[in-house]
Amino acid sequence: MQEYPIKRGLTKDLEERLVAELKNCFGVEPEKTGKAYRIRYGAIKRLEATCGAGGKTILIDTESDTSVSDEVIIDTNKRFRKFLDAVTGFSTKERVKRAKSVEGA
Repeated sequence: MQEYPIKRGLTKDLEERLVAELKNCFGVEPEKTGKAYRIRYGAIKRLEATCGAGGKTILIDTESDTSVSDEVIIDTNKRFRKFLDAVTGFSTKERVKRAKSVEGA
């Protein structure tokens, strides 16, 4: 499970944005399971997204399907990165930089 911080100013409507971006980026309707939203798409057998404590982070748990083609894996990864960019407000480069600064602290 990965936890991703949300950019300041984007935490207010986090749950609504989370659901909207799952639909937008993956083109599937998320299923609500308890507090989490679950989808299945391409190389992802299961993706569960939950708002973290205080609505300042999102928690994402994924399970991959390794039996799919390289094209499907590439498409799925591209959509997943787009989803994270939209929900967190941070680009991939910014997320990596933030993750490294947290590890080094």
